[in-house]
Amino acid sequence: MSGLMTLSRFNLQRKRDYEGASGDFTLLMNHLALAMKIVSREVARAGLLDVLGKTGEENVQGEQVTKLDVLSNEMLIEVLNDLPMVAAVASEEDEQIRITRAGRLTGRYLVCFDPLDGSSNIDVNATIGTIFSIRKRETVGREATVEDFCKAGTEQIAAGYCVYGSSTLFAYSTGDGVDGFTLDPNVGEFVLSHPNMRIPELATCWSANVGNARNWLPETHAFVQHLGSGEGRYKKMSLRYIGTLVADVHRNIIQGGVFFYPGDKKSPNGKLRLLYEAHPLAYLVEQAGGKATDGVRRILDLVPNGLHMRTPLVIGNGPEVDLYAELAATRRG
Repeated sequence: MSGLMTLSRFNLQRKRDYEGASGDFTLLMNHLALAMKIVSREVARAGLLDVLGKTGEENVQGEQVTKLDVLSNEMLIEVLNDLPMVAAVASEEDEQIRITRAGRLTGRYLVCFDPLDGSSNIDVNATIGTIFSIRKRETVGREATVEDFCKAGTEQIAAGYCVYGSSTLFAYSTGDGVDGFTLDPNVGEFVLSHPNMRIPELATCWSANVGNARNWLPETHAFVQHLGSGEGRYKKMSLRYIGTLVADVHRNIIQGGVFFYPGDKKSPNGKLRLLYEAHPLAYLVEQAGGKATDGVRRILDLVPNGLHMRTPLVIGNGPEVDLYAELAATRRG
């Protein structure tokens, strides 16, 4: 055990100190990790427990809610509720923010999360995950408001995700690179397994829901033609699509690639949520050496107009993201 670089030990050795709140950030990260250990446990036992299937209700997005969605959401909220450094949380599953019990007036941090990304994959035992981001607030002394959350992605001070697959991997960044930790079930700790994660120079795959191709705009069709040309950078590119955003982005960080869910004829404003998905993943991918755009603007520069604003997203290797933006600009021109 003494030789393992655990998540908590990693943070302590780096002596993080955010905005004068020494120790608070490490405690917050440890509690997020605890919540994800519990979610990982429930995911692993999903077929044995009554947590498969849908509840029969819809969330604020108009999507069918799964039982694991509810469990994951409530678990994250409960773990964060009594932390004095957290003022409020915002979840993809909830219409409004939730003010925490302990930090409602004095908490310095705001936490956004998608509690269970890819939940439609639960019943078929495919990879799913959790995405989160942390922001500071400037309004200590009163309860947080929606406006405190609706800031540009550049205001994030940390972001991360947890992937529940063949192993459970927790990756996060505080603005100085991305590090990944794999859950060791024998000791119950996240252990450093992917230090300083960087996107390889060459992209090997592209990820998109090709079932939407009939609704794609011309620049998206042109983009796919480039990726499938078999020429230059694209000689060895292939389609790889899991259907869970965080899993597709994680694979592309490890192997090199680009994920895109662009605006199209059916959904011109995109489908992915800016606060809960695009902002945190863009933060991580940029820290890993990649880029993220909505086709026009850098994702991290976007300011949400509400808690559940949607956005197009093209994310991954920089040259591929730039190519999509160039094709889109040519069409607009």
